[in-house]
Amino acid sequence: MARNKRRSSGSFNTVTSCISTTLVLILFGTVVFFVTMADNLSRSLRENFTVQVLLSDSISNKETVRLQDELRKEPYVRLVSYISKEKATREQAEVLDTDPTEFLGNSPIPASFELHLKADYANNDSLSIYTPKLKSKRYVTEVIYPQDLMDAVNHNIRRVSIVLLAIAVLLGFVSFALINNTMRLSVYARRFTIHTMKLVGARWGFIRRPFMRQAFWIGFVSASLANGLIFAAMKTLMDWDAGIGMLITPMVMLITLGSVLGFGLFLTMVCAFFSVNRFLHMSGNEIFLK
Repeated sequence: MARNKRRSSGSFNTVTSCISTTLVLILFGTVVFFVTMADNLSRSLRENFTVQVLLSDSISNKETVRLQDELRKEPYVRLVSYISKEKATREQAEVLDTDPTEFLGNSPIPASFELHLKADYANNDSLSIYTPKLKSKRYVTEVIYPQDLMDAVNHNIRRVSIVLLAIAVLLGFVSFALINNTMRLSVYARRFTIHTMKLVGARWGFIRRPFMRQAFWIGFVSASLANGLIFAAMKTLMDWDAGIGMLITPMVMLITLGSVLGFGLFLTMVCAFFSVNRFLHMSGNEIFLK
């Protein structure tokens, strides 16, 4: 009967450890998810910035194709779109509800290339280096990009990134403290078993083994439960809003779910290792006084 009671108590401690660890990992995974999704959002915003390269009216079709191929090879260019003089005039007429050719005879709007930048280059520091090179190219008359808007967006992205990083670091410490406390309580409940095994001459590695095995399974089961709930929440968000769904890429899922699994296994096993070591270093009197 006493053995059954001990087994019941051990099972209860294991279930309690799994539940508390799962809750901590859900919180951790949520922060990782929002951090990675925010990074995707910032990249998406920066990749939507365009640089207008205005062309001379004297450029030939052959030179246009050559220049377009040349621009595609630039390291900062993600996509190049050619806007002909006629197309640019039609678009301007739609916006202003007036066709400039009706009173000017010909359109003053030039043909242009629209450059979609790679996210890492969508900042004024990078463009201040590449803009003079663009302007120096033959048939290029002007280079235009939204400098003020780019500065404002990048400034806000940096501020949000710092806040999210601070939250992630703080949560990392809180998660470590909570999981460490959970594992210490689990080991504490079996401190007399540790002392008994020491008295019969068991090696420390042998004593640690069942605790490390238990910690591994607590971490694995807890991470699996947390990942299941987080994945379900991701799918719900993707179905609820197509815009959010575009930000939840397979890489975001992989990083989030992988981080939860790795963090859960690492923390539970490290905390169990140090908790067992703590009692291994104690004398019999110290253990009984605890």
